[in-house]
Amino acid sequence: MILESESATLAIGARLAALLRPGDAVALFGDLGAGKTTLARGVLAALGLAGEAPSPTFAIVQPYDPPETRLPVRHVDLYRIEHADEVRELGLDDARREAALLIEWPERLGGALWDDALRLVLTVEPGGARRLTWAVPPAWEGRWPPA
Repeated sequence: MILESESATLAIGARLAALLRPGDAVALFGDLGAGKTTLARGVLAALGLAGEAPSPTFAIVQPYDPPETRLPVRHVDLYRIEHADEVRELGLDDARREAALLIEWPERLGGALWDDALRLVLTVEPGGARRLTWAVPPAWEGRWPPA
């Protein structure tokens, strides 16, 4: 799928938000500037967040809970994680019991990314558009890609 603009990236985030449930994990892969945070902002805005969501680069985990959003979400940015062992301290397994996870830089999890996570990959095309590709686990079949 080609996303021609920032607004198209926000819009696909909104479409993802309509499908998101507590317990879901969405892994956002892509280089710096590929649009991972923009897509996550589209999800959060569609879930009711007023204002622009900050990048969680320094906080690592940015929580959003009702009534701020219609369902609990943890926006996670693992860019600053140097070793997969550090992730255990973040409590993502526990958070996932009640919230949906949007995870930027999921490759920092090593082999610990959940098998049922939706994997979205954003790449920058010549001219600046973004290409969105995905790997859909059984837990997401029939939900992704959105109609």
